[in-house]
Amino acid sequence: MAKNAPYGDNHRHGAVKDRTQVYNPHNQRWTKIDTDTKLFIDQKADKEPFKGVRKEK
Repeated sequence: MAKNAPYGDNHRHGAVKDRTQVYNPHNQRWTKIDTDTKLFIDQKADKEPFKGVRKEK
């Protein structure tokens, strides 16, 4: 069985599925969206985008 070592190195293997992110210029934050339900899931506290999540235009 394959292992994605080393553990705890803050490295994601593969993309996050069924989610996208979009930039909100009003509050200058990235918001994560569920592609199935089109509901907002999460918003970043800092101004950096989510890691491994596809960006919408």
